[in-house]
Amino acid sequence: MTEPVRVLFVCLGNICRSPSAEGVFRDLVSRSGLQERIEIDSCGTGDWHLGKAPDARATQAARKRGIDISDLRARQFAIEDLAGFDYVLVMDRQNLADVTEAWQRTGGTRPQLFLDFGQSEYREVPDPYYGGDDGFELVLDLIHEAAEGLLADIRGRLA
Repeated sequence: MTEPVRVLFVCLGNICRSPSAEGVFRDLVSRSGLQERIEIDSCGTGDWHLGKAPDARATQAARKRGIDISDLRARQFAIEDLAGFDYVLVMDRQNLADVTEAWQRTGGTRPQLFLDFGQSEYREVPDPYYGGDDGFELVLDLIHEAAEGLLADIRGRLA
């Protein structure tokens, strides 16, 4: 069996957007029967929430869609992630700049905006942390759409 394709989702604190992306993508991968061929993780560029569960609002919004992210715990992006993952997908331009700076020093997998895999007019997944519950719904909508494009891309890679 070939090595699994490894996917890393990156946001700022790893409690809203990237764990939501990890959960949504895990669900899509599981339903496609590719869970043995694709490994998924998430992290944040900041260290404020290390070891913490996802934001309760993110967990609740995901749960409404049948996705459980309550077992995930925040970790910080490490430079080694660039060598260890086939896809390093960031949620916004600021995190892209931060991770790209590390990539320019060390090489590895070039980070890219996650929503580049989608068809939305949005280029970035907005941070819902300081907003209302509807922000978490928008995040899930954007993530789901881009996750389908990502899965199609990975299927091509595995074919």
